[in-house]
Amino acid sequence: MYTALSKLLRTFTITSKRYFRTHNSLRNEEDTVKIDEKDNPFRLKPIEYESHTLRRHDNLKRQRLYEFGLYVAACMPKYVQKIQMQHTDELEILIAPEGFHPVLTFMAYHQHACFNQCSLATAVDVPCREYRFEVVYNLLSLRYGERIRVKTYTDELTPLHSAVSLWGNCNWLEREIYDMFGIVFTNHPDLRRILTDYGFQGHPLRKDFPLTGYIEVRYDDELKKIVYEPVEFAQEMRSYQLDSPWNHLRNFYEGVNCPESEKKI
Repeated sequence: MYTALSKLLRTFTITSKRYFRTHNSLRNEEDTVKIDEKDNPFRLKPIEYESHTLRRHDNLKRQRLYEFGLYVAACMPKYVQKIQMQHTDELEILIAPEGFHPVLTFMAYHQHACFNQCSLATAVDVPCREYRFEVVYNLLSLRYGERIRVKTYTDELTPLHSAVSLWGNCNWLEREIYDMFGIVFTNHPDLRRILTDYGFQGHPLRKDFPLTGYIEVRYDDELKKIVYEPVEFAQEMRSYQLDSPWNHLRNFYEGVNCPESEKKI
């Protein structure tokens, strides 16, 4: 296994000099050398279709991004679990939780990556999974003008290493993830709630959090201050089934209530 990985690393180290140069060769088609499909086992199948409305796929860009993902996987095989290309020509790198910070450090400081900006960080909650939270970081390389997406997973108790030391704006992004989902980040300088109140209970974007919340806030005229009270309903929750007025249009549509007569040949 390690022999194959070493050969793969040697192959992409050589090709990286051609595909990932300091003068933005990701956008320069003159510096690339076309490789036959038989000689390149990692070649993606080109996506071509005739359409005047849909955006055409840049197959050359897809191939370069995919090879860069293979290069990252060959450099860090211990942490990278999978790489995949989305239908929007975006590269996704799926990593293990223990390799979250090492892979992000590689993306930020390696000369062939230079992803010096984290444009977005968020999470997705899937309660049916063992590791219910999927953490997503969208990275932008200002040097090469490319974007990638790094994903990892965790649960309610397992923390992740903070990326504040790599990108300063992750301070607020990770605070929002902690506030909305309850995911804890270690080595974070100021991990506090950022959107909800100090006395708020729970995390609003968890799928097990009720839509009405647990407590409500109001101003008490007698106490002359804001008080927090449990949520109380004046009546039981009801589900109203109201018909849309657009459903009645079928009564005036020709051929719905009365079947059309068969055409005579």
